[in-house]
Amino acid sequence: MTTPTDTRTALTTTVATPDGPFTLVVADDGAVLASGWTDDTASLVALVHPDLRPADVVPVPDDDATLAPAVAAVRGYYAGDLHAIDAVPVRQASGPYRAHAWDVLRAVEAGDPVTYTRYAELSGRPAAVRAAAGACAWNAAALFVPCHRVLRTDGGLGGFRYGVDVKRRLLDHEARHSAA
Repeated sequence: MTTPTDTRTALTTTVATPDGPFTLVVADDGAVLASGWTDDTASLVALVHPDLRPADVVPVPDDDATLAPAVAAVRGYYAGDLHAIDAVPVRQASGPYRAHAWDVLRAVEAGDPVTYTRYAELSGRPAAVRAAAGACAWNAAALFVPCHRVLRTDGGLGGFRYGVDVKRRLLDHEARHSAA
């Protein structure tokens, strides 16, 4: 059961990364509600499901105790620890398929991207390629739910909310560090 949005407060901070500013919107228990390569917090909050969307978002320093694990995970990821993001809790809401598909996406190994077709198979609905693509498109917690690890069936990058250049750099980073 979710709490009404008018009583919710979230925290936000922006971290510098090689791919540009990376902003986190985190619930008071440390779960990532939204994240991405932007410094526009409002655009990230808009991605949060209405049942989870905070009424207030308070900017805090990146060493705030609530945000510290997520910030450390982002920095660790960029330092080459590709699994640093795995333990950070994420909270998103949707229907049963999309929620399951996001869990499946968190299990896609860094350095071993999958196609949308394979992602649909892994999510238990091989014919639901469009639904799998929709799970990527509606993912509010970029990096922590690594939708950048899903490619077109022909191996092309496809789309990415933060641009295909960022997607390419993330995949290249993962390829370099997963081979090390």
